[in-house]
Amino acid sequence: MSAGFAPGAPGQSPSPALTPLFVRLKLALLRNGLRRSPGRAAAYVASILVGVVCAAGATTSLVLLRGVAHVDALAVLLTGFLTLGWAVMPLFFPSGDETLDPTRLVMLPLRPRPLIVALLTASLVGIGPFVTLALATGAAVAVADGTAATVVAVCAVPLVVLVCVALARAVATASIRLLTSRRGRDLAVLGGLFVALGGQVVNIAAQKLGRPDGLSVLEPVGEVLRWVPPASAMSAVADAGRGAWGRAAVGLALTVLALVLLLWWWQRMLTTLMTSPDASTLQPVEKDGGRAAKGGARGLARLLPDGRTGAVMLRTLRYAWRDPKSKMSWATSLGVGLLVPVVYAAQGNGTVYTAFVAPALLGMQMYNQFGQDTSAFWMVAATLATPRDAYRELRARALALCLVAVPYVTLVVVGTVAFLGAWSSLVEIYGLSLALLGALVATGALTSTLFPYSIPSDGNKNIGPGQASIAWFSLFGGLLAGTVLSAPLLALTLWLHLAGHHGLLWILLPVGAVYGTAMAQVGLRIAAPVVVRRVPEILTAVRKG
Repeated sequence: MSAGFAPGAPGQSPSPALTPLFVRLKLALLRNGLRRSPGRAAAYVASILVGVVCAAGATTSLVLLRGVAHVDALAVLLTGFLTLGWAVMPLFFPSGDETLDPTRLVMLPLRPRPLIVALLTASLVGIGPFVTLALATGAAVAVADGTAATVVAVCAVPLVVLVCVALARAVATASIRLLTSRRGRDLAVLGGLFVALGGQVVNIAAQKLGRPDGLSVLEPVGEVLRWVPPASAMSAVADAGRGAWGRAAVGLALTVLALVLLLWWWQRMLTTLMTSPDASTLQPVEKDGGRAAKGGARGLARLLPDGRTGAVMLRTLRYAWRDPKSKMSWATSLGVGLLVPVVYAAQGNGTVYTAFVAPALLGMQMYNQFGQDTSAFWMVAATLATPRDAYRELRARALALCLVAVPYVTLVVVGTVAFLGAWSSLVEIYGLSLALLGALVATGALTSTLFPYSIPSDGNKNIGPGQASIAWFSLFGGLLAGTVLSAPLLALTLWLHLAGHHGLLWILLPVGAVYGTAMAQVGLRIAAPVVVRRVPEILTAVRKG
């Protein structure tokens, strides 16, 4: 057990004032971080400028909406979104602020309550709290009507900021050990996908709010959020302006209660974290020993074929699940492939052909197969003695891809058709999607062999130095070639439509499945002997960076 929190026996000297010390520590961390490189300093200054400009624009817009009908619903909803943003921020950016990690203070004899106050005060230093304060102030000004509402707003705005910051701190403390582990870093990598999803939701909402009666659509959501802290404090400002003193008092009381509960929960999590050992360092020996004693395949491995095919499939799927960059690539393809049809349908521009995004993105996962192995490709290369070995290697990787891609494409196609009510196009779109997937598997095998490039294990770059042109040519050239290979089936589809043979469109499903499988087989057969001849070149390319 660590000595993080001293029990504090009677008669001890009072603890030194931690709050000024932690504020100076936060400022020192920011200053020293900016001294590391001019690029980091420029990025930080740019983020401050962007934050200030966005906060000024949003605050001005809210002030100009003062007196507009349903503006109170907008203010409540904005407060709710701010709170949600603060809650999820530590999950995706656990290392963005060094002071978010309380495990750095484990060996210091600090007491919980002074530490909570010091950490909360230090958390108020930064661009995030400033933007939150500006937006909360603008929302309060937009809904405040009269002296009483102004007085309530003076109390509500600081409460909103304190609840948001305390929530972020409590979430970070409760999950810091997970977020600093490998799985936590994987979760942070997936943050970009959730940002993209949230951006599309905001885009759709902005289009709806642009209508003449746009703010009225917020009323149903606003009625619910009015009683959820800290949005209830913002609702209390509007209630005080209307003379609803009871509702205003309840709204403020709920926010105060939420702040007290958050601080209590934060203190408990902090005490537990700083007085208990890290479970990750106490793995029982019996667990690994028992697992090794049982032997045999477990889980998915039992369902895969024996021999090289099953081993390569399992390795490929494990890369996709465990490697952060592979996981990000897969998650982005899966998320965007499902998001695009939904967004277009929600905007009123829906068409069944948006389902083609799913096989296109999943098929492109076949590209640069050897680059995903990085320098470990030498172990694969040592087993590639004949074209048959290379064919079995490529075939297993393609089967692992199709094990995910075929059910996913089926889900997206059926979901898109069902959402749009175009069931007559199901067989046609499904057949064309399978043909496109097979064509991309074929071209992916060839481009992986002819244009391999490395994927750096560190940093945010997905392409090795000096290999960007190879990567772009591989991706876009392969996608164009895959589209050309799908042209015969597309021509058959057009002919059936133009000739009026709508009753024969059902043949596109079996023909598309057979055609896609045949194209994948041909591509794998052609690429296999090339792999054997180009093993040294491939190994050299994937080891760069």
